[in-house]
Amino acid sequence: MKEAHEEDEVPRGPGDPAGPRASVEDGGRALPDVVPGGPVGWEHQVLTSLLGAWALAACSAQEAAAVEEHLGECDACADEALRLREAVGLLQRPESLDLDPALRTRVLDGCLERRPPRIPVPEWARPYDAEAARLDALLQDIGDAEWHAPVRLRWFEADDAASRRTTVAGVIAHLLTVDGLVAVSLGLADPLGDITAPAPAPASRTEAYWRASHYPPTRAVRAPWREQTHGIVRTVSFTGDAGRMPVSYGDFELPLHDAMLDRAFECWVHAEDIADAVDYPYQPPSARHLNSMIDLAARMLPGVLAARRRAGLAARGTRPHLVTAGEPGRSLRLEIEGSGGGEWLIPLDSPGAVGSAEHEVAHVALDGVEFCRLAAGHVPPAEAAAGQVGDREAISDVLFAAASLSRM
Repeated sequence: MKEAHEEDEVPRGPGDPAGPRASVEDGGRALPDVVPGGPVGWEHQVLTSLLGAWALAACSAQEAAAVEEHLGECDACADEALRLREAVGLLQRPESLDLDPALRTRVLDGCLERRPPRIPVPEWARPYDAEAARLDALLQDIGDAEWHAPVRLRWFEADDAASRRTTVAGVIAHLLTVDGLVAVSLGLADPLGDITAPAPAPASRTEAYWRASHYPPTRAVRAPWREQTHGIVRTVSFTGDAGRMPVSYGDFELPLHDAMLDRAFECWVHAEDIADAVDYPYQPPSARHLNSMIDLAARMLPGVLAARRRAGLAARGTRPHLVTAGEPGRSLRLEIEGSGGGEWLIPLDSPGAVGSAEHEVAHVALDGVEFCRLAAGHVPPAEAAAGQVGDREAISDVLFAAASLSRM
């Protein structure tokens, strides 16, 4: 032992391996200065009072370093810090599990830039493709029991709110039968098969399908609906950018490219109905697709205004000014704010008239998603406008016409 002790005391040269470092206090040298603002010397009470701020990540870097050093030495404070961090986790708002609706579009755009498809999906069909895919992702996440969760379909009819009770599976059956109008126009099979509907309108087809089912629809309806959406997208891809063939909705027709936007809009609206029923987070469409849906509604408004006027549903005292087709006439400026927004001049007196800023008599401002919910019959017209200026009767007519775009 003595020899080992003496060996430790042998002086080492500059090139010798470093031995155990001697303590500064033992060597008689001066202690180093404390780093200004460093954690050395903080009292226990001060560090304890900082635990709440530390758990909220509200401490400065200097304070956080002092607290964390203290937690390694004080068991009581470490336990308290753990409890505070768990409490903060409970206070945080849970993030949506749903993906950003624009993510799919960005990924596909990136893939298609690298390898363009031989037969691309037309621009006007992409909203339907995207909304069907988003809804299918939602359906994939729900359990068997949730397919029977109650859903109330809502729309606007005869200037009053209307509704119909069904289930999640019933909503998909509804989409299957109404999308079938587009499928039939493309030469695809009618999902009704041998079922005869009293009229080719969406509501009649849906009611006929529901009545013909021996049992309430179950998750089994998802497969034929998704197969039909794929078939529609594949088939319209061969039409190129034409998309002008008519699609009959019974009492009116839409060109194919507008019918595809209409079906994308319905897919999103009913996906929100389902998401509300099963308490699932769901986001609006991407801005580009939302803008296309709003544009379709804005283009349909003049025709709906004329139909309401013929049915005696226009505001009292409204007297249309006869305008030659293609000429400017009285107009309402529809300003859509937020995602997918823009401005549209809506001719008020004739579907054939042209919207004109010089003949503007009213201005309505709405949020984009709020306008779509109005057009879906989910928001009363009197509660929809964020801003109104000008002819009150013209404003009322346009808001009620927008709500009249809805149907089951």
